[in-house]
Amino acid sequence: MSRMVSRRRFYVKGALRRMLKKTNDKRLSIRIRIAIMVVDDRKPSRIASTVGCAVSTVNRVADRLREHSIEGLMDRREDNGDLKLDEAFLGQLREIVDQSPRDFGYQRPTWTRELLVAVMRKLTGVCVHVGTMSRALRKIGARRGRPRPTVGCPWSKVAKTRRINAINKLRANCRRNEIIVYEDEVDIHLNPKIGMDWMNRGHQKEVLTPGQNQKRYLAGALNPDTGELTIVEGSKKNSDLFLRMLESLLQRYSDAKRIYVILDNYRIHSSRIVQAAVLHRLKKISLVFLPPYCPNENKIERVWKDLHDEVTRNHPHATMVGLMQAVHRYLRCRNRRVETAHRTRVAA
Repeated sequence: MSRMVSRRRFYVKGALRRMLKKTNDKRLSIRIRIAIMVVDDRKPSRIASTVGCAVSTVNRVADRLREHSIEGLMDRREDNGDLKLDEAFLGQLREIVDQSPRDFGYQRPTWTRELLVAVMRKLTGVCVHVGTMSRALRKIGARRGRPRPTVGCPWSKVAKTRRINAINKLRANCRRNEIIVYEDEVDIHLNPKIGMDWMNRGHQKEVLTPGQNQKRYLAGALNPDTGELTIVEGSKKNSDLFLRMLESLLQRYSDAKRIYVILDNYRIHSSRIVQAAVLHRLKKISLVFLPPYCPNENKIERVWKDLHDEVTRNHPHATMVGLMQAVHRYLRCRNRRVETAHRTRVAA
């Protein structure tokens, strides 16, 4: 009789170990580990200490193993009915997260999990726990982040669309002896821009700031076809900096019959000095202005973002000379990289 009992334990333990290797469910794996030790007749308190759970959990797993054998270890919540976090629920939640609580009659401008639970209950009739809402947010890939401040374009939607379409048409019909670039300026501060970074819990990294801030300015022109960036540095962001940028473009693209410069409506781009220079001295250049407050339409904005991410944000430089050396080094490496990629595309 004892041999039959020991043989049964051997087969049960073998089956449990095979289940443990195959499962990816962490909760099920814990129950299987508990069951293996139960089969070995270990004390519940010792099992609980080994696994890191309560003694009541060990007793519950042991009862399920005795009453329903190995099948009793499976999650029986599957028989509770339809899943609440189905595709319809998650799709509705994805649409709501992109909106504001004010759109649903609440005064609070930002979402909380409790508000999401309340709104989803009104819209879908499905009531979930706050913890379940956390799982739903993870399922749709939602994250907590800082919104990007924007300014609305004062133009009508029709006028804005007409101007953007005209610029896109200009790019599409550009001839071989014509060049199109996107131009903009960027501020470089000696006091570093503070950005998010990974750090251990309970420890906050420090960024040493010189205290007395200094500024330098870069005017840049991005060729969207080749990715090449032409830059000019200055101590002031004024019309002189912009004119030196245009002169640099004339030197860089001396063979071009026409250079179209797409840019925003910053005042230095349309000053009287600039207008006179473009009319008489810089005749090969045509200024094409974007609609007001439309930074997403200016291709060079991504370059400036990468510059801040790679160099200026949380930077350790104590002098402006060191910082600008790092800035120019990054931009030179970037130009070499995009030039190589462009040659590879052309050769292919």
